[in-house]
Amino acid sequence: MAKTFIKMHGLGNDFVIFDGREARVDVSPEKIRELGDRQRGIGFDQMVIIDPPKSLNTDVFLRIFNADGSEVGACGNASRCIGLLLINELKKSAVILETKADKLRATKAEGIKITVDMGSVNLKWQQIPLSHEEQTESIPVNEGVLKTAVGVNVGNPHAVFFVDDVTQVPLETVGPKVEHHSLFPERTNVEVAQVLAPDKIRMRVWERGAGITQACGTGACAVAIAGVRRGLTNRKATVVLDGGTLDIEWRESDNHVLMTGDAVEVFRGTVDI
Repeated sequence: MAKTFIKMHGLGNDFVIFDGREARVDVSPEKIRELGDRQRGIGFDQMVIIDPPKSLNTDVFLRIFNADGSEVGACGNASRCIGLLLINELKKSAVILETKADKLRATKAEGIKITVDMGSVNLKWQQIPLSHEEQTESIPVNEGVLKTAVGVNVGNPHAVFFVDDVTQVPLETVGPKVEHHSLFPERTNVEVAQVLAPDKIRMRVWERGAGITQACGTGACAVAIAGVRRGLTNRKATVVLDGGTLDIEWRESDNHVLMTGDAVEVFRGTVDI
């Protein structure tokens, strides 16, 4: 059956979006992998299906899938993209997006920028989650040049490593090893971060189920939080990714993390699913 889709990206982290509000959209993991193939399909890092709201005072419910067909609880860049779509469609200044992980508020910022309140930050070992108790600001994971991770959950798990030069890290080699490390029973996203200034961090990312991507919104949040936890950065910082920059603020008042960045529609089309 042919379905209309929208292709969008946030700093090069790209998505195929289906609207299932009027007629439910279900896609098998095999079909997701087929569509996600960049040579033989549409190509994307994540697929997102917009469903009718499940809770009061929310606008939609999002189902989010990695290119390997696995379902995830959150995606920061996708939340900005869908926030932009719905703000324009519904003629609202802010929308509430519900995911498996949390309810996220997306608001219009300047230009094509959208700010998403990613909700509370989870830092306990059970929340990351880890397979057993460890101090999450210094998780004993060592793979090649990567030594001792900071664990953060921003709707999905992250392992952040601070290094002297992110360009020198063979992320395509060490990324999958950390993703599948025995300490992470649900696997993990992997970030390498280089502090440029107290308010500026350079990062690269290996996304769980997607591999190396141009950007990761929840990853940028995790890196900024990890910098504060290690005493390396301020609570407001610009995170520089391969695809562009995100402004991150970890509020002390309520433990929420705010992410601001671009969201861009690329094209629309139809595909058989």
